[in-house]
Amino acid sequence: MVIIKQLFDKLHELYPQLVEIRRDLHMYPEVSNNEVETPKKISEYLISLGIKVKTGVGGNGVVGYLQGGKPGKTIALRADFDALPIQDEKDVPYKSKVPGVMHACGHDIHTTALLGVAHVLSRVKENIIGTVVFIHQFAEEVAPGGAELMIRDGCLDGVDEIYGAHVWSNDSIGQVSFHEGFTMAAADTFEITITGNGGHGAMPHETVDPVVIASQLVLNLQQIASRKTDPLKSIVVTIGSIKSGEALNVIPDTAYIGGTVRSFDEDVRNEAEKLIRHISGSTCHVFGANTEVKYNRGHAALYNHPNETKKLKSLTTDFLGKAKVFDKEPIMCAEDFSYYLRKAPGTFFFVGGGNPEIDAVFPHHHPHFNVDERSIITIGQVFLSLISHELIDKKDTLEVQPMQNLGGAPVE
Repeated sequence: MVIIKQLFDKLHELYPQLVEIRRDLHMYPEVSNNEVETPKKISEYLISLGIKVKTGVGGNGVVGYLQGGKPGKTIALRADFDALPIQDEKDVPYKSKVPGVMHACGHDIHTTALLGVAHVLSRVKENIIGTVVFIHQFAEEVAPGGAELMIRDGCLDGVDEIYGAHVWSNDSIGQVSFHEGFTMAAADTFEITITGNGGHGAMPHETVDPVVIASQLVLNLQQIASRKTDPLKSIVVTIGSIKSGEALNVIPDTAYIGGTVRSFDEDVRNEAEKLIRHISGSTCHVFGANTEVKYNRGHAALYNHPNETKKLKSLTTDFLGKAKVFDKEPIMCAEDFSYYLRKAPGTFFFVGGGNPEIDAVFPHHHPHFNVDERSIITIGQVFLSLISHELIDKKDTLEVQPMQNLGGAPVE
């Protein structure tokens, strides 16, 4: 625990600088696949620490390699850095300066925390047995996301284990949550176009009304969850969009339905796609309409490996205490960290960022979204406790090099 305390102390020493980094990222966000300045900032920071850096990984990704003083296994830590096309409506000094774009999911927190961890570990490089890989990922918020592209470009080559974190505004600051097994869902979308034969609203018998057919189809699709899926297996089929016509007295030619499917089991996922196509086609056929179904596969379900999850939960409990560490229920949100976990064992955990005292109470993807910046420290501590346990030689005396002053004013 002495070594861990030394690492934690150095992270706390960095905190004012890290807050400045986070706020800069928050003020100048970039949406998925359009990240230009953000990866530059990340790579420049890592290079200043003496860390080997590869840029343009998979597109806009950045990967840092910290090779220790002795050979050993390789552990990867990942953070995402893309923002969302949402207008920032918070009243804070670091409000987004980019119209219609904001960090509404905490990726700026993730990035900053990982940079802080890189800084601390770069000061104890000679004590590290093995290699730490810092994966800074672009385009997590879209499908296909940046994870698949970075993996294809070699970001996981030689990696033995991988870990990632997500700040969570629904959980209180200081809390950390873990779950073994399937933790986040696969997220697919579908679009259904119904083509009938429009006409005058006063003479529906002369038409094939796509609005009525669409309404029937919405109800029929609900049977996928209620009657066509094993009740012990989870699935959500949500209709998020219905569009048709403009005039109040005209039956249109077409109607449109759009929605999302969330699931954990791959067989359930495959069957849901088949059923959406079958139910849409048969419903429209009964009423004499034509249908077109577009089904788009999103991120795969995220599966946390039990051994790595147990290990990190135990290490976190050692320094936080049982009162701050929780078992998290699976959620139907999606995360492309799932693709890393298909290639290497590891786990994805959640760190609380909610704090009513600073109005950090809004859900993710909300125009007023914000979190307590101390979550940077919590994420950093979990990562540092892992590296300390796995890659730092306990027989050696930990000699910490002086911290670099990379700018940033103290935070009041």
